[in-house]
Amino acid sequence: MDYIKNEYLTILDRKEKNQQGSYTCYLFDKGIDKILKKVGEECSEVIIAAKNGDNKETVYEITDLIYHILVMMANQGITPEDVEAVLTEKAQKEGNLKEFHIVDKNT
Repeated sequence: MDYIKNEYLTILDRKEKNQQGSYTCYLFDKGIDKILKKVGEECSEVIIAAKNGDNKETVYEITDLIYHILVMMANQGITPEDVEAVLTEKAQKEGNLKEFHIVDKNT
C-alpha cells in the first residue's frame, strides 16, 4: 500500500502545483469526464491483456489503471486511507458469499 500512498501524494502535489506539461495536471484541467474516460479505457485494456494471457502486458495495464483511479480519487477527495478502511472491514467479514441468479439458457 506504500506505493499507492506515495503515488497518491505525488498526484496531489501535481494537482496543487499545476505543473506545466504534466499529464496529471492535464487530466485535472480536463475534469472528471476525461478522468473517468481514462479509467474506463485502462480497465478495458486490463481485461484484454488478461484475456490474451499476457501477464507482462496485464501488469503494465494494471499500473495504468491504478494511476488513473488514484487521479479520480484525488479529484473526488477520496484518500487511500478511505479505501484501506473499507478493505479492512471487508476482510473481517465471514460468510459473505453472494448468491447469484442462475439463468436457464435453454428457455
